[in-house]
Amino acid sequence: MSERREVVGGTRATNRIMWRRALVVIPGKGPLAAAAAALVVGACDGGVAPAAGPAASSKPAAAAAPLLDKHRQVLPVAPAHPDGPLAPELRAAVAKVVPALVAGGFPSDALRTIAGSGDARMAWYLHDLIRFVTSDTIGELYAAFEKLTGAALPPDSFGAMGDRVLAWNLPAPPGYRAMKRELYLLIEPRWAPFFDDRHSTIDWRIVGWGGVFIDDRADATRGERCARGCIPALDRPKVTDAAGGAWYPDDATVFGVVINGAARAYPKNIMEVHEMVNDTLGGRTIAIPYCTLCLSAQAYFTDDVPGFRPLMRTSGLLSRSNKFMYDLSTWSAVDTFTGRAISGPLRAAGVTLKQASVVTSSWGAWRAAHPRTTIVAEDGGIGRQYPPDPLRGRDAKGPIFPVGDVDPRLSVHEVVLGVRAADGTPVAFPRAAARLALLAGEPVTMAGIAVRADGDGLRAFIGQAETPSHEAFWFAWSQFHPKTRLWARGR
Repeated sequence: MSERREVVGGTRATNRIMWRRALVVIPGKGPLAAAAAALVVGACDGGVAPAAGPAASSKPAAAAAPLLDKHRQVLPVAPAHPDGPLAPELRAAVAKVVPALVAGGFPSDALRTIAGSGDARMAWYLHDLIRFVTSDTIGELYAAFEKLTGAALPPDSFGAMGDRVLAWNLPAPPGYRAMKRELYLLIEPRWAPFFDDRHSTIDWRIVGWGGVFIDDRADATRGERCARGCIPALDRPKVTDAAGGAWYPDDATVFGVVINGAARAYPKNIMEVHEMVNDTLGGRTIAIPYCTLCLSAQAYFTDDVPGFRPLMRTSGLLSRSNKFMYDLSTWSAVDTFTGRAISGPLRAAGVTLKQASVVTSSWGAWRAAHPRTTIVAEDGGIGRQYPPDPLRGRDAKGPIFPVGDVDPRLSVHEVVLGVRAADGTPVAFPRAAARLALLAGEPVTMAGIAVRADGDGLRAFIGQAETPSHEAFWFAWSQFHPKTRLWARGR
């Protein structure tokens, strides 16, 4: 990765396992290979003895319905965990981890202490360590996780570790933010402002590394690449009229936005490369993050934040498979799915960015519905050549990062239109079923929301007023909105 200046969609598009093997360079110590599953398949797929019994103050997990993973397989029951501070020997073991990694070794002794501690809260930390193992040491990590949690891992142990800790939702161990900070700053020191805000509402348990580094370029208008490799934002892209978009196939996907009567199409192949566009449309300034992992393009207004003028960038981190974006002007983290600031000055000011709708449509249908639309120029205005399909089917077999337990009402990759009702209730409309119903002349309504066609995409309305909506994979929408009401045709 050090020889390449950027990656596409958080992964090398020509190599599905790029995200599973990255290169972490520790200054003065040379490269440290950070590997994840797939490099050693099934390192520890056999049975495992239960972990040592936790202390008397441990709390057993509350009885609940079985949790299902993305393959609809039942996940193991969450292990019991203690309350209170970490045991002294456990704190001492954690203190040895980063020095061992910096020295070019692996903290095997510390791993054994953690595994035998009986403190299942440390499963989060073991999962963080997966970015710092090699093919020689990954088996140690899997074995430690199994011993600590009492749960055997299947062959796809990288994904399974992440799915388990996310589904179990165990408390973080005391001092977890500081533990994770030490580890993650070995990967990218420029993440420090996110960790150092003690008042942030970032849930560090669910934050992981996406395999790329931070985009902190002040100017993203000329196509400069990141020095170490990032997902590069595109600011103020050049656009053409609809006739100038003849280069883009009619059946190819665009993300359409209309503001104050001005329509613009953002070609999916360009968005897959940049994942973040800062633009001006209809006299308003907007940021459009596109999470390729969630199939979610959203549009946020950035010109109505009192005292601030956010300029959004991609951090290289993920939050439950969703991109972790931030404002470069204040180094404030912003929840990509909700627009709520979760760290930095924007969080202190209580900022939640307002949304505009994003319609996912074919270019031909969007152009027919909006003949005066503009479209981002073929080269993005930066003289770049974009491949027709940058990701090359990367997500065809399902989510490539851990997602935890899933809502089994739909398959993980079914596409839904997500909306919030007037009272805040989240509602999801399966795209395929909604489009069929509309084509048949049937109403598509729920919770006071009416869905209408635009191009061959969808918009949502409450009464006669449009309300912000966007599409996403079901696993993504439902994990950020777990109490979602789900529309079904004919009900």
